[in-house]
Amino acid sequence: MNKKKNPEPLTGQELVEKVKALGNLSKEEKARACGYYTLTKNGIERVNMMKFLNALIDAEGIELDGTTGTNGRGGRSASYRISVQSNGNLLIGSAYTKKMGLEPGDEFEISLGRKHIHLKQVGVSGEELEED
Repeated sequence: MNKKKNPEPLTGQELVEKVKALGNLSKEEKARACGYYTLTKNGIERVNMMKFLNALIDAEGIELDGTTGTNGRGGRSASYRISVQSNGNLLIGSAYTKKMGLEPGDEFEISLGRKHIHLKQVGVSGEELEED
């Protein structure tokens, strides 16, 4: 009986280039073409999407495992969204102020628009604040 072996899946840059070359194929077809499938005892192909997607994430260098923040503690990450508290206040969390390098006592001018609030730091030139 002629038994097929399970393929050796692509990894790293070779995987990324192959996925890009496959263009408009479905995820399952890309996974199969990159070797992310197994053959069952009955000779049926089973695509292993989790291994494929994990290998692709690793190949792209994306870190999904939780890494601790700069202070060594876990916690929530900045979502860039806040909501009005029950007392009517808006609170900007420390994740944002640390990222901007703000210190206690830093002052801001508040200007209100129709659907936005603009904060401008007092006493600092605009060039130093531009970070995109």
